[in-house]
Amino acid sequence: MARTDVRFRAAFNSLLDICNTRKVGDSLPSEVALADELGVSRTVVRAALQGVHDKAIIRWDGRDKAVLRRATRADRLSKREELASIEELEVSFLEWVLRFDVPPETVLNITQLSKQFSVAPHTLQEFLAGLARFGLVERRERGGWILRGFTRDFAVELSDFRSVLELHAIKQLVRRPKDDPIWEALKTLEQQHLDLLARIDTNFQDFSRLDEAFHTTINTAFSNRFVFEFQRVISLIFHYHFQWNKSDERQRNEDAIKEHLAYIDGLRSGDPKIAERAALSHLETSKLTLLRSLKDHNFS
Repeated sequence: MARTDVRFRAAFNSLLDICNTRKVGDSLPSEVALADELGVSRTVVRAALQGVHDKAIIRWDGRDKAVLRRATRADRLSKREELASIEELEVSFLEWVLRFDVPPETVLNITQLSKQFSVAPHTLQEFLAGLARFGLVERRERGGWILRGFTRDFAVELSDFRSVLELHAIKQLVRRPKDDPIWEALKTLEQQHLDLLARIDTNFQDFSRLDEAFHTTINTAFSNRFVFEFQRVISLIFHYHFQWNKSDERQRNEDAIKEHLAYIDGLRSGDPKIAERAALSHLETSKLTLLRSLKDHNFS
C-alpha cells in the first residue's frame, strides 16, 4: 500500500474527530489551518474533505465547510499496515542476516518474510534478485531462494573490494581544491571523532555510526553510479560487524578512532602515497576485526 494512502486514512479519521468537536451547522477551519493541525499537505486535506463530503458528514462548497452530522464508528477508515520502502527492507534484511539470526543454507520463505519485513512479496522477490549479485542469496533451481550466508570467503572478498573502491576514491579526493565541500565535511567528522574520543569510556558504542559516516563521506569522492549500491551494502555490513564481538569493543573503537584521525591527516597532506598508507593501515585493521568476529561466531 502506498504511503500516501496511509497518510490519507490517518488524516481522514482525524478530520472526523475534528468534525465531532463541533456542532451541526458549525464551520470547519480553512484548508491551510487543517493541513497544519493534521500535519499533512493541502492535497491530502482536500482528499480527506472530499471523502467526508461524500459521506454527507459535511457540506463542502469552496471555502464553506459546514458540519451536517456527527461521524460514527462506521464512517472511519480501517488502518492498514504501512509497507516498508526498499531502503528500509535493505536495512532490515541485512540486519537479520548479519546478526546471525538465520544460519547459512536456509531456504527463504517469501510469504513469511514478506510479513516479517512488511513488504509485498513481489518487492521482496525483486530485492533478492538484486542482492544475488553479492552472493548472499541464490535462486534455487526449483524456484525460491536460499541464503548462502555471510562466510569467511565472503568477508575477505568484500573487504578487498572495499579497499579497491576506497583507494580509488582517495586518489580523487586528495586532488580536490581546498574550497571543495568535502574538506569541510572531513573537518566536521574530525571534531566528532575527537569529541567521542574524549568520552570513549562511556560512549564507545557510538563509534559504529561514526565509522559508517566517515567511510561514506570518503567514497563520495568516487562519483560512479555503478558502485553506489555496492557501497551501501558494504557500509551496512561493516556497520553491523562492530556489534558482533563485545570482548574488546571499547579498546577496538578507540584504536579505530585514532586510525581515522591519522587517515584524515593523510588526506590533508595532499600526497596520494601518504593518504594511501594511512588508509591501508585502517582498512587492514577493519578486515582483521571482521574476520575475528566471524571466528568468534564459528563462521571461519
